[in-house]
Amino acid sequence: VQLQASGGGLVQPGGSLRLSCAASGSGFDGNNMGWSRQAPGKQRELVATISRGGDTNYADSVKGRFTISRDNAKNMAYLQMNSLKPEDTAVYYCSAGARRYRFTDYWGQGTQVTVSS
Repeated sequence: VQLQASGGGLVQPGGSLRLSCAASGSGFDGNNMGWSRQAPGKQRELVATISRGGDTNYADSVKGRFTISRDNAKNMAYLQMNSLKPEDTAVYYCSAGARRYRFTDYWGQGTQVTVSS
């Protein structure tokens, strides 16, 4: 499974960004997917997950501001980030699970999100 994240950038506080993750490879078949982030000096944090069937879960830190979605026909996952805060600044990674109930067995490269005025 290969995962390619894109869409990061510099945004002002209160702004929005949409991250995309393209999945490919013979091992990918609508697997569960997730988005994590890692800020400098901090541990990686799983912020949003979406199951094969579309069930979603969010970390408290992003609940109500971030929305994860997927397009199974295109093997894509997205993370819509609204009302961004400086503390959302991090490298964001997409991931996929190898089997049921798992979300982080495969990782893509990160994409930098910087929230600053």
